[in-house]
Amino acid sequence: MGKKYQKRAADLIQTHLTDLLQTQVNDPRVRMVTITGVEITPDATRAHVYFTALGDPEQQAAAAAGLQSAAGFLRRELGQRLRLRHTPELVFHWDTSIERGERIDSLLDRLRAEEGRNEGEA
Repeated sequence: MGKKYQKRAADLIQTHLTDLLQTQVNDPRVRMVTITGVEITPDATRAHVYFTALGDPEQQAAAAAGLQSAAGFLRRELGQRLRLRHTPELVFHWDTSIERGERIDSLLDRLRAEEGRNEGEA
């Protein structure tokens, strides 16, 4: 499978998963879930779906469990909507990039504050 096809299929899966979660899945654990990205393996057997959710770690774990619980339904619905030869297995992963970004942002803010104090002393 070409890279262009992988990217297009991943974008379609992300769009349809977002729609399905908002309109078809009634599980309250996945109400605040945001799909942040999808990567498809070169052989199209798996789609790695990255997500985030609001709340404390307990609510985030519940969201992951809710997604795992709905994976079969979501895969079947994607198969009907997308008409791919083989609908990939959905593997859900917590997306840590937002937390990493916030941590980097806070470190940069702290460095700027220290730099401002050091310039004021000089």
